[in-house]
Amino acid sequence: MTTTENIAATPMLEKLIALFDDDRFGRMALERGEEFRGNQPFPHIVIDDFLPQDIAVAVANGYPDPNDETVKWKTHANANVLRKFVENTSSMSLPLRLFANAVISRQFLLFLETLSGIDCLLGDPYFIGGGAMATGPGEFLKVHADFNWHHKLQAHRRLNALLYLAPDWQPEWGGSLELWSKDMTKKEHTILPKFNRLVVFEVSDDANHGQPEPLKTPPGVYRRVFSAFYYTARKDDAEWNSPHFTLYKPENSPYSMRLRSDYEKAAKDSAY
Repeated sequence: MTTTENIAATPMLEKLIALFDDDRFGRMALERGEEFRGNQPFPHIVIDDFLPQDIAVAVANGYPDPNDETVKWKTHANANVLRKFVENTSSMSLPLRLFANAVISRQFLLFLETLSGIDCLLGDPYFIGGGAMATGPGEFLKVHADFNWHHKLQAHRRLNALLYLAPDWQPEWGGSLELWSKDMTKKEHTILPKFNRLVVFEVSDDANHGQPEPLKTPPGVYRRVFSAFYYTARKDDAEWNSPHFTLYKPENSPYSMRLRSDYEKAAKDSAY
C-alpha cells in the first residue's frame, strides 16, 4: 500500500474500530427488542441497512476469495452441507478483521443483550463454525438446529448474528435463509440474503433453519455471510448444568449487571 492509500484508508479503519459506539445501535436495540422476542417460530429479527453504507462496502470489499489458496479456508462437504468458511481472523483482510473484532466487542455484546434480553453474553473470538462464510453455485445448507455447546469456551450457545455481504443479490439466485416451525411441519419465513442485512436469532434445539436449496448463482458469484455466535455460561436463568462448584449468580454483581442498564440509559437519553 502506498503512503497516499494508507492515509486514505485511515478514516475507514477508525470508523471500523469505533463502529458500535454509535448511539443509533443502542436505540435500535431498544426499539426492536420486543419485536425480536415476540417473533415466531423462535425469537429473531431482520434489520436492513444495518451498517453505514460506506462501512458495509469496505467490509464486503475485504471479503476473501474462495478460490484464493493462500486463505485458510475450511470446507463443509457432506450430504447436509456444502460451503466454505474462514474462522481464523489472521487470514482475513484488515477491514474484515476489524469487523470481526467489532462483533465480539463490549458495545456489540451490549447491543445484543438489549435486543434479545439475554444477559451475560460471551463473544466467540475463535469463530468456531462461523466467521466469513461463502456458498457458491450448487451449494447448500440443509435445515438444522445448531450445536449448543462450545468446548473451548465451555459455554452454551444462545444467539446467532448473520450479516449478509454479497452486493446486488438477485432473488432468482435463491440462497434465502429459511426458518421452520419447531415441529418441522411448516416453513415460517424466507429471508433473502440482501446486502447489509443483519439477521439475529435465538439458538435452541428446535430453532430450525437453513439454506436447503442449491444456489443458482453465476460462476464466481458467492453468497457471503459473516456469522458470529454468542454464548452464556449457563443455559438459562433456571437451569445450571451439573456437575458444578459454587453457583455464583451474576445478578449479585451490581457493577456487571449495570453495564447493560447504562447502555440502555445512554441510548434513551441520546438525541434522535
